[in-house]
Amino acid sequence: MSLENEYKINKLLKEWPQGTVYLTSWLTKNGFSNQLLNRYKNSNWIESVGSGAMKRSGDTLSVEGALYALQEQRGSSIHLGGKTALSMLGRAHYLAFSARRITLFGNAKEKLPLWFIDYKWEAELDYYSTSFLPDQLGIVTHELINFNIQISGAARAMMECLYLAPQKQDLIECYELMEGLNNLRPNIVQQLLEECSSIKVKRLFLYMAEKAQHPWVRYVEMQKIDLGKGNRSLVENGIYVSKYQITVPKELVHYGTL
Repeated sequence: MSLENEYKINKLLKEWPQGTVYLTSWLTKNGFSNQLLNRYKNSNWIESVGSGAMKRSGDTLSVEGALYALQEQRGSSIHLGGKTALSMLGRAHYLAFSARRITLFGNAKEKLPLWFIDYKWEAELDYYSTSFLPDQLGIVTHELINFNIQISGAARAMMECLYLAPQKQDLIECYELMEGLNNLRPNIVQQLLEECSSIKVKRLFLYMAEKAQHPWVRYVEMQKIDLGKGNRSLVENGIYVSKYQITVPKELVHYGTL
């Protein structure tokens, strides 16, 4: 290997955060030809992660490290969301979370790369592609040991949970999550509610926030939020909440009462 190529791989490895993926498309764009990458692989510097991605030889990958590559090198909207994001933010410590299940969200036009899907992660992945919220609204930077990733902030993550309810997310658990969100920023909540395209999510979010008696609710400007028309029945044999025109489980209505 020439001195120039040895310098390039040493510099690459030095800057490569532990536990992360580098996309082949990004590497070639930044001066690493396929021929050179093959030399690095043959020299056992790097390894393929399926088709289109690389890792440092012997490195242990994490889902976060894969997301780092998608977000930083491809500008992807795919991020940790829902219960997973709330757990990472310390907003769900009192609930039982499975470390073997991770929730991902991305916009309606974006799919997970095949290498991401096929890799043998230590956790099961649930990926939901939807544009019920704008891509970057309510997204926050989450600092890890070696790198940062973008994840849903608390308000957005709560709405993502409600988006999945009741079929894929229990409504009682959603309310338990909502109870822990007593210090959300009203301006962020307002923006999310105004931009959210799901009537179900907006009605449930406001109903649960009021039921939890969160102080930030009084700062929400209801007249600016489109709550749609007509009734929404989320369960059979539930209780109708006239203010928000939704039918919810009896257990939810009576939750926290004697």
